[in-house]
Amino acid sequence: MEVISGMDFFKKAKSVRLKSHHGKYLTAAADGESLVQDRSSSSNSGEWTVEITEGPKNAVRLKSCYGKYLTALDEEYLLGVTGRKVVLTLPANLDSSVEWEPIRDGMRVKLKTRYGNYLRANGGLPPWRNSVTHDIPHLHHDWIFWEVELVDSDNNNSPPKVSRSDSEFSSNSSIEDSPRRYEGRVIYYSVADDEGNVDGAVDEWPSFQLKGHGLEELTRKLEDETKLEDIIVCSRSNSGDGRLYPLRLALPPNGATMHVVVIPSTSRVANDFMPAAPTCKSDP
Repeated sequence: MEVISGMDFFKKAKSVRLKSHHGKYLTAAADGESLVQDRSSSSNSGEWTVEITEGPKNAVRLKSCYGKYLTALDEEYLLGVTGRKVVLTLPANLDSSVEWEPIRDGMRVKLKTRYGNYLRANGGLPPWRNSVTHDIPHLHHDWIFWEVELVDSDNNNSPPKVSRSDSEFSSNSSIEDSPRRYEGRVIYYSVADDEGNVDGAVDEWPSFQLKGHGLEELTRKLEDETKLEDIIVCSRSNSGDGRLYPLRLALPPNGATMHVVVIPSTSRVANDFMPAAPTCKSDP
């Protein structure tokens, strides 16, 4: 088998789905112009027709179900912050704004724009949650990685596999032969308000994969995701009353998925978790 490059994920594909680090699919929104991340893979709005550019340039164009192309604009997504707009357009001339250079990283790809940025699936809190931009990340480096899922191909071949000569895998064995690498547990999280309330259904909370096994690693990752410091990581009581209690011990075994609530140390409800101050006994 040949050693595969980023382009080899697309060369024989008629259409693909792109799955982000957050476990969500790059999806054309109902307005036919904007993009979102969606957990559902059943809709054709998450399918992208692949067009290979002609000539020596190593690039692809991705066309949505609306007949418009994934396009990188040189406009800020939000004023004053990093990240530029990615939209759907149908330009008269298919220029480099609709071309994406696939760069392989293991069994995932990064999609590079003409500006040298990368297609990025954003997480965290609104308005970033489920948005898609292009940027060169200084944090959240995993947000620019995408899994390519084959929907239809020219010859119905299975997705490409890494050869034994692939130097990225020191075991010198193929993906089929090597044991599955631990990719971490999925963590769903929400930031509580001052009273300890959270919004939205748990399956709509932002998420990430935690490769670590300890509470300290989870806390640091949540501080990075939420941009908060000195947080309290809580879980809900199993009694059904919705009560929150701080995590104190080891994380659940076997990489089980977790749903956690982040309590800012400055919130009122954080005081409920603070140990009571000791009192002095009066002399008899």
